[in-house]
Amino acid sequence: MTSAHPTKAVSLLQRVIFPRPGEPLDVRSLYLVESESNSSRAHASDDRTSVTLSGESEVSFATYFNAFAASYWRRWSVLESVVLRVEVRGAGSAASGPNANRAPARVDLYRSKIDGSRIAIGGDLVQVGSDGIGVFEFETDLGPFEDGGWIWFDVTTDTDTEIIAGGWYAPIEPTSGSNNVTDAGSGASGSRVTDAGSGASGSRVTDAGSGASGSRVTVGIPTFNRPADAVAALAALTSDPLVDAVVDAVLMPDQGTRKVVDQDGYTEAAERLGDRLHIFDQGNLGGSGGYSRIMYEALRLTDSPYVLYMDDDIMIEPDSILRALALSRFAKSPMLVGGQMLNLQDRSHLHCMGEVIDRHRFMWTAAPFVEYDHDFSKYPLSDRDNSKNLHRRIDVEGNGWWMCMIPREVAETVGLPMPLFIKWDDWEFALRAERAGYPTATIPGIAIWHMAWSDKDDAIDWQAYFHLRNRLVVASIYTEGSIDGILTSMAKATAKHLLCLEYSTVAIQNEAIRDFLAGPDHIRSLLPTALGKVAEIRKGYPDAVVLPSATDLPTTTGEATALGVNEPKGPIAKAKALAAAVVNNVRPADPRHHSVPQANYPPIEARWFSLGRVDGVTVTTADGRGVVYRQRDRDTMIALGRESASLVKQLRDEFEAKRGEYRAAHDDLVSKESWARVFGID
Repeated sequence: MTSAHPTKAVSLLQRVIFPRPGEPLDVRSLYLVESESNSSRAHASDDRTSVTLSGESEVSFATYFNAFAASYWRRWSVLESVVLRVEVRGAGSAASGPNANRAPARVDLYRSKIDGSRIAIGGDLVQVGSDGIGVFEFETDLGPFEDGGWIWFDVTTDTDTEIIAGGWYAPIEPTSGSNNVTDAGSGASGSRVTDAGSGASGSRVTDAGSGASGSRVTVGIPTFNRPADAVAALAALTSDPLVDAVVDAVLMPDQGTRKVVDQDGYTEAAERLGDRLHIFDQGNLGGSGGYSRIMYEALRLTDSPYVLYMDDDIMIEPDSILRALALSRFAKSPMLVGGQMLNLQDRSHLHCMGEVIDRHRFMWTAAPFVEYDHDFSKYPLSDRDNSKNLHRRIDVEGNGWWMCMIPREVAETVGLPMPLFIKWDDWEFALRAERAGYPTATIPGIAIWHMAWSDKDDAIDWQAYFHLRNRLVVASIYTEGSIDGILTSMAKATAKHLLCLEYSTVAIQNEAIRDFLAGPDHIRSLLPTALGKVAEIRKGYPDAVVLPSATDLPTTTGEATALGVNEPKGPIAKAKALAAAVVNNVRPADPRHHSVPQANYPPIEARWFSLGRVDGVTVTTADGRGVVYRQRDRDTMIALGRESASLVKQLRDEFEAKRGEYRAAHDDLVSKESWARVFGID
């Protein structure tokens, strides 16, 4: 804090932060909402923690990054109240002439109910002293936020005003450490990891940051052939002095062939991190291999009380790290603190609010009442009609590892991730932690930007193998009784894939069932080779071969173009389309359409009602960078369908036995000793 004014603000929970210079209007809506009558827009400082407002302006901080998600803090923390502290500089009592004795600004505090309705809490003019600085401070009760609600403040200026600093604070110190970081310059020194990459077992962190035992974190970012993204992530960690001050170590397993250390900008980013940075070169063991290496080395090389998992292909709001750390330190009991996902390609959109497991199908899905892909630039938090569910507290069962803070205690108690390569490793860990008494919360205002799932083909490409195999592995450990729901959803998915000419998907999913049935030791042994096996299988199917463009093929006949555009509406129309698709698939394909496509479909038009009635069409990949030429083959369809049915029957017959095998092997699979063998560490 910059002022000597008396304060109840003891421990910083969440800074008020402002947009980066030059941010477009829609992204600015995540930070502040300016009245259209303002004479000029707000201008933030380079460090984004202060902002200049013109006179006679109205600015609301009922925004994603600056409102306080009170219901989550009431549910998960020990706090009973929170303090808003806002420091301003402006003309007032120190001035002469017409501005003498005038308050430069007024601050008003509000809260919301679960339905989004607004309630005024309090407010006042901010009088400045002889130093030109004034302080608004207000402590408010967290009691009314049992089911939902935010707290925020609005500022109305009379004269030109600078918000020097603002933040939400706890009125007490956290129980897990003392002296939370409150100054950007504190803790610049301190013992750090003293080895920059060799992983020497004798190198340990003993203190960092402000000296508080709980205000330190090790950041882990696995990477695979994304050196530019990885360097940007490293640079972001030192871009903010407060974040830099709490980072004990940065662990980066590099599993790619394009190395991070060879990327432009790496040397500068590494120099700022100094001996805190550890790069671990290893073969491609997938996300689970990367994150397991992070946890393994964090337990071995540091004594950080928290380990923060982050993806390499993200854009981080640095204050999110401090917010996750603050909630972790004030938590009622040790817990996993997850960040929400904003859409990297449309940055005002909240893509993922929170997820749970559908126990019937045993598949992760959006939690009840979430708003999918919510656009804050169109529907701000104050829009009661269109943003109502954003005021409800959303409870989750897990959080993706795009951003998730895990207490050291959890890893020491439950072990490392399972060797699943990708998919379900984060969910299995969350379910295991929950079983051991460590819940997960996904917190609004703690977030990263990541590519939206809608821009990926992971349900049908090589990842489909891991989706299914690992789903079965995790289900064998965490379900009881019948698996009819899982089998029914698998059968429906297989039918849809066959109807959509996605033969490679069915082929690798059949292999996924076989590998699950082969048992837990087989899963671990496949860790370095499964991806290559899947790639080899997919080579035999045209729907897995990506061409640069549809122009590499003959011009379409156009006879099937309308099928993708004219979606059947209503049950009768859908039944007719399905009947036509079935009739089409029981007869041999016309070989002419395997040379000349009948249409070029964008992904939005490549649906069961279109693909089920064609013999050969191109479909653009989700990222728009290429096309695949899907070709109907009745014999292939029948063979894959029969193989799938046989494997599903075997799965039904043997699943109970596999439950026993995977549960018996589980402790070994997640042990440090098992992973040490995988990493080749003596």
